Amino acid sequence: MQVKGKLYGAATVGERGQIVIPAQIRKAFKVKAGDKLIVFAKPGGMIGLVPAEDFNQFLSEAAQILAKFRKKP
Repeated sequence: MQVKGKLYGAATVGERGQIVIPAQIRKAFKVKAGDKLIVFAKPGGMIGLVPAEDFNQFLSEAAQILAKFRKKP
């Protein structure tokens, strides 16, 4: 999925550390109740969320690429 950078609103952190992802971005990324998201942080204080399925696919593809490099003399 390719979504251009866009501001989708704000999320408030509750007392238990939970956040609600704005409806507009949930629709754009097809995020629904029960979906697993990987949480990561980048230098400079940026926090990101990636659907677990997409992250797992990325890891699988990266492992395949690395395996090709290991085979080369």
